[in-house]
Amino acid sequence: MQFSASLQKNHQFQFVYKNGKSYANKYLVMYVKENGLEGNRLGISVSRKVGNSVVRHRVTRLVRESYRLHEKIFNSGLDIVIVARPSAAAVGYHEVESALLHLGKLHQIIHR
Repeated sequence: MQFSASLQKNHQFQFVYKNGKSYANKYLVMYVKENGLEGNRLGISVSRKVGNSVVRHRVTRLVRESYRLHEKIFNSGLDIVIVARPSAAAVGYHEVESALLHLGKLHQIIHR
């Protein structure tokens, strides 16, 4: 099974921030831009405002896992950047998963 690649370079994130479309909810902000490739590339950004390194890494893992489990229902050919808000530090997996799917529906990048 092929999983999404990651956005790793700062210029890749900046391109999606400047040229992509964004929607937000209580826990996450999602930026989406078409990339012209056959697969998605996912970038996750969790700032120091969210918490210490343990908390930031936990939020990153929750977002990555919730995306991984629902990757099949997302459209292909997208660069997706997910920015965690400070309120995401205090919630569990199900809230993060729900927030991610909610943003996917707002962007209309989820198909069933």
